[in-house]
Amino acid sequence: MLTINRRRIMLTAAAGASGALLVPGAVPRARAGDVAEQANWNSGIYRFHVGDIAATVVSDGNIGGPPAVYAGNAPETELEEVLRRAFLPTDRMTLNLNTLLLEIGGRRVLLEAGAGPTMGPDGGRLFRHLKAMGLTAEDIDVIVISHTHPDHVGNLRAADGSRAFPRATVMVPQPDWAFFIESDPDLSYMPVPQDFRDRFGANIKASVEPYAQDVELYQAGAEVLPGLATLPAEGHTPGMAAFLIHSGDDQLLLTSDLAYHPVVNINEPWRPGPDRDKETAAASRQRIFDRAAAERMLVLGFHFPFPGLGHILRTDTGYAWVPANWQF
Repeated sequence: MLTINRRRIMLTAAAGASGALLVPGAVPRARAGDVAEQANWNSGIYRFHVGDIAATVVSDGNIGGPPAVYAGNAPETELEEVLRRAFLPTDRMTLNLNTLLLEIGGRRVLLEAGAGPTMGPDGGRLFRHLKAMGLTAEDIDVIVISHTHPDHVGNLRAADGSRAFPRATVMVPQPDWAFFIESDPDLSYMPVPQDFRDRFGANIKASVEPYAQDVELYQAGAEVLPGLATLPAEGHTPGMAAFLIHSGDDQLLLTSDLAYHPVVNINEPWRPGPDRDKETAAASRQRIFDRAAAERMLVLGFHFPFPGLGHILRTDTGYAWVPANWQF
């Protein structure tokens, strides 16, 4: 495989990579009331295409925490220096929540449901961004979840305990359902306080409970819909999947939680602390990143800075992240 000098990539990454797949879509005309509401917040919607599949990154806001949580094996002083060089705070790392809305075969398919209020006050923006697109939760036909952590399932449950997406079929990896829902999961591997672990586990069960009677379980590796394949990415959780959207010659990889932030998990080789099986997760990360680099895929990082699109390049020492050019 062609390798690229890391220093040269890091000096040029801000320029972005080819945005050939990113094409603008039509924006519905906003009502006067919507315009006034939206004047107080930045865009959380980004449209593009993967072949014939219309795609939209829809932000649910963000979450975050101490950087050491997301770079679990990083030396403290080196981590601080890397964050400073990247103009990032050294006391808190912000993670975006980039859900992906697809139009496949006449159905609206949402990949990941977002966090809602389960992991802090800055999540739960998904519904207002759908509204800005002229949509409501009732317009979503299918929701496919990569793994059942709260930041991926938190919006499934409405405040009154009912289904937030009343018409949607929800699809979840079977090993995750068995581990997090059907058992009392041991979360002692997570590098967070016990009270956080307790809330974390409770929020998972509560979020998916309204769908428990008719949830559809899948095994990573299956093509769950035409044009939407799941790739085994276990390690972070027992059954986590990455998503491969494909149409014609075009491909888009959604990495779920293989990496939290490109600065610490791609440009640097540090491992996410919340990975349950760190060796298996590292093998999944390498296998999928190598494929993305070799096939020059467009990549969407669920937690990367919005809109989260770019490319993974193989370098002489590992990988480098190159953001995709913004398309208006």
